[in-house]
Amino acid sequence: MIEIHNVSKSYGGASYAVRDLNLTIPSGQIFGFLGPNGAGKSTTIKMMTGIHAPDRGAIFINGKNIQEEPLAAKKTFGYVPDSPDLFLRLKGMEYLNFMGDMYEVPSKLRLNRIEMLAKQFDLSDVLGDQIQTYSHGMRQKIIMIGVLLHEPDVWILDEPLTGLDPKSAYILKQMMREHADKEKTVFFSTHVLEVAEKLCDRVGIINKGNLQFCGNLQEMRDHFKSDASLEKMFLEMTDHA
Repeated sequence: MIEIHNVSKSYGGASYAVRDLNLTIPSGQIFGFLGPNGAGKSTTIKMMTGIHAPDRGAIFINGKNIQEEPLAAKKTFGYVPDSPDLFLRLKGMEYLNFMGDMYEVPSKLRLNRIEMLAKQFDLSDVLGDQIQTYSHGMRQKIIMIGVLLHEPDVWILDEPLTGLDPKSAYILKQMMREHADKEKTVFFSTHVLEVAEKLCDRVGIINKGNLQFCGNLQEMRDHFKSDASLEKMFLEMTDHA
């Protein structure tokens, strides 16, 4: 479960990147966070994961305040950043073992999970290569495997499908659905509206730091009194906000 209460963030005292944001994402849901470039999506995610501190407000991950109990909160979630260009000099297996050590995943269990996930994402043959030799999509997949090693209850994914080949994107979407069906939480940002329309239980639309809508697709259609696509309703909300 994710709870965001009256959270605001500005940079250098200028205009707000996020303003008075309130969101509750219960367990058992895939929640899509949508918005144009610069709308506040990544800033929100960085506050959720403790990378940035909010100016005011509070964020709870599975009941743990990310500011007051950062280690306890971080043990409950896995985070995929918007850029996979991390630890490039490490070999794939070195990176995964590093992640396993960080989250205290026992060696035997770790190896079983790495073998299974690497096979799913077609990375088994390159785990001995340096990450800097990987393509963007391969880097995205190795980061995803590292996130899943400790089987976190909450997934926080910033544009996770960017750069993935169709097979890997399909597998990840299946995994997201299966995770939510186990009464766990998936929060992901995306600009691919078709994916959000098909995959998400609920969506939030943010623009210029302000939440424009939160709910399911039918609730959005009721709000607009329209049978339009998510794309059309999204453009109407963000063009005039």
